Amino acid sequence: MTKFREAAFVAIEDVRLQSSLEGATGRFRSARETALAELPDSDEMRDHFKRLRAATLAQLALHLETFAANAVKAGAQVHWAGNAQEASQIVLEIAQAHGVELAAKSKSMATEEIHLNEVLAEAGITPVETDLGEWIIQLAGEPPSHIIAPAIHKTKEQVADLFSQESGKPLSATDIPQLTEEARRMLRQKFLTAGLGISGGNIMVAETGSIVLVTNEGNGRMVTSVPPVHVAVIGIEKIVPDWNGAAVWLSLLARSATGQPMSIYTSVITGPARADDPDGPAEVHIVLLDNGRSQLVNTEYEEALQCIRCGACLNICPVYREAGGHAYGSPYSGPIGAVVSPLLFGLENYPALPQASTLCGACLDVCPARIDLPRMLLALRAEEVKQNLLPWHERKAEETAAAVLARKRVMGLSTKTLRVLQRPFVRENSLRVPERMNPGNGRKLPALAKKSFHQLWKDGEV
Repeated sequence: MTKFREAAFVAIEDVRLQSSLEGATGRFRSARETALAELPDSDEMRDHFKRLRAATLAQLALHLETFAANAVKAGAQVHWAGNAQEASQIVLEIAQAHGVELAAKSKSMATEEIHLNEVLAEAGITPVETDLGEWIIQLAGEPPSHIIAPAIHKTKEQVADLFSQESGKPLSATDIPQLTEEARRMLRQKFLTAGLGISGGNIMVAETGSIVLVTNEGNGRMVTSVPPVHVAVIGIEKIVPDWNGAAVWLSLLARSATGQPMSIYTSVITGPARADDPDGPAEVHIVLLDNGRSQLVNTEYEEALQCIRCGACLNICPVYREAGGHAYGSPYSGPIGAVVSPLLFGLENYPALPQASTLCGACLDVCPARIDLPRMLLALRAEEVKQNLLPWHERKAEETAAAVLARKRVMGLSTKTLRVLQRPFVRENSLRVPERMNPGNGRKLPALAKKSFHQLWKDGEV
């Protein structure tokens, strides 16, 4: 609990971070609104997509088996990973079997989830992130701060400093073309010498055993076609029965994420290269990652598996926009992270995240799958109470408040008593209390009004 609060307070005081967050999330929000407004019947499409995702998850095992069979038929090798350790070990063994020393990676939240980079590095294999945002944070030694924009918290000056250190020559933050050209130059050789390409996957299409990879940079295609071996690590929930479902998914994904009608690169991978293909890997391995996902099926939290990782809920969330992604202490931040992180990695490890929400409902409003995140956040809060995960003083305070609020007469008497007791501490309609006793962390606490709203209503004053 304390870790999130402390990290959030630090983030709120970071003026440069606040500027970066508000600028980037603001652009994403406005672009999303424009893109969906231009899409005919976007609300009806979101309703349809909601039904599609729910129906798919209801038969998840069947669709996964169909996908695996068709992927194998197309020449791919399918691996089932029950947890993060199994998934990392599968990738590591593939790399070691081919004598890989350098692995080129495309952006993947699933590999962040299983800490794949650390596992490879410990085994003497160098992983290189080739998505520009992921490469920036790799150079900085940081985790991603956003689901779709991992370096959203970085300014161009910080990026220029990182690139200057990596290239060994001074680069100007004002010359963006030079920065991107230098990134291309430094990364190009990585693609050509990598023995293994590692990616995630946005969608798995069961009817053909295909993987759909959505990116805005060409690195995704380079990673999946230049190295002789390609490994894709994908969460088992990222599946649709057929291409009609994939079309709806793609219609909403980019619009919800970045406000584009479609991402610049939408790649479809169906098995390894054929004999007459000009390029492509000799082997394609697909690692189907469970890591707690199957335990959510047929529970009140199954809805969380409908997420397509567009990041729209992060961009709209007032808590994320102040705290930033690193405060969450998980690869998944924002409202969806506040739900899936406790569910996948243990509520006892992330007790603060269900509290990191105003329950304003904005995340539900923007979600392309209409996932009811506020409902699940409340359910997780109730679970915390059952498991006694809250600090004892907070738990006792909430229990006392619940007991008072549930009894009208007790509530009325308590309010009258507090009005009297507060008098020595009231200055200009605010309570002046010692800093250590102020739950508002420095903010002014409003004093109790002379009359409650109910009393004002009863007296005809409102």
